[in-house]
Amino acid sequence: MGSTQDKDMLALIAAAPELATPDDTEAFLDAMPMAELASLWATLQRLSRRDKTGAAWSAFLYFDHLPHKRPDRALDLALEALRSEADKPTVMQLNNKFMMSLLYAHGAAVIDRIEAEAMQNAALRWLLGGICFGPDEPFKRRIEAIADSHGWRADDLAHRRPKRPLNCTAMSVADLALAWVEQYSKSERDRDDNFFAMMDYERDLREEYPDKVIDLIVEILKIETNPVLLSLLAAGPLEDVISMETIDRIEQEASTNKRFHDLLGGVWYYRAPAELKARLNALIGQNRW
Repeated sequence: MGSTQDKDMLALIAAAPELATPDDTEAFLDAMPMAELASLWATLQRLSRRDKTGAAWSAFLYFDHLPHKRPDRALDLALEALRSEADKPTVMQLNNKFMMSLLYAHGAAVIDRIEAEAMQNAALRWLLGGICFGPDEPFKRRIEAIADSHGWRADDLAHRRPKRPLNCTAMSVADLALAWVEQYSKSERDRDDNFFAMMDYERDLREEYPDKVIDLIVEILKIETNPVLLSLLAAGPLEDVISMETIDRIEQEASTNKRFHDLLGGVWYYRAPAELKARLNALIGQNRW
């Protein structure tokens, strides 16, 4: 993946016995110096989806919970990341759940400090430009009064604009499979509008040409073995395309394609109609993940 510093940080957390359980992770990371904690947070933002395993997931969960449990430490982390992290797409991830969670959960406790910090911190004003509130949120006007919305929008648009936009309708199934793997492997930091174009195309196929979705799944299985990506494939396109209209094709494919049959073990179908559920039970048996 990225820099030597990123690799060193990931090696550190991978080898840390303190990340064995959520409670151990919380105690270990709560005690970490803020500069080191911000460096770890930044490293995780650059981690591809296929590499999110083991201790990395424990660390991700810690950062997801931090704005709810430790609002002052969460704000300290955001300020340190703004100060020390030079990569703008990485810093932009502070507005992906983190700052929104902090303001929704503990806005009253941190809004005065945010306003005071923003008076002399242009990076914080820029970050606040990406905060989106509903019309009745109590801090909406206070945030808007200090936020650099123009600066944020310009950077956000530039970040989301792909260098080579996907034209999914013109692509072969083999090329679509390669594009699917590429897009779903990306970290949230690295997603652009191509990711959402792929999602929209999947939905259109599912609604209009469900057999082509199955064709795409079969093609992806020819080139991908990563467990994280396969779980996304099972819980996403495969689970969504299963219906009474497609079950004959599903059964046929599973009878001749072991990898397709194995992928069905990652599908949840407990709310399926009785007949469909019975056929899936007979097909999958004990082969559940």
